[in-house]
Amino acid sequence: MSILAAGIVAFATPTQPGAAQPPAWMQFAPIVLMGVVFYFLLLRPMQKRQKDHARMLETLKPGDRVVCAGGLHATVVGVTDATVQVKIADQIRVDVEKSSVTTVKRAE
Repeated sequence: MSILAAGIVAFATPTQPGAAQPPAWMQFAPIVLMGVVFYFLLLRPMQKRQKDHARMLETLKPGDRVVCAGGLHATVVGVTDATVQVKIADQIRVDVEKSSVTTVKRAE
C-alpha cells in the first residue's frame, strides 16, 4: 500500500472516542508527495530545457542555420556576447538578441 493510499485510509476511517489519532506527519504526507510529483513532472524538465537552450546558444558559430522566435529563418554571420548577426537575404544582415534564437537547424 502506498503512502498516499495509507493516508487516505487513515483519514477516511472514523475515529472513535479514545481511539489513537494518526501521527501528525501523516497529515503532511500528501502535500510532500504533491511537491515531489510537481518537481519531477514540471520543474526538472523545464530546467533541462533551459540548460539545453543555453548550451545551444554557447555553441552558435558563423554558418549555422537558425530559426528565431519570430519565425525568421537565417544564417549566422557573427556572434557576440548578447547578440547574433544573421543574414536573412543577400546583403541583408540583422542583429537579433541571442536569446531569440530558438532552434539551430542541422545539416541534413
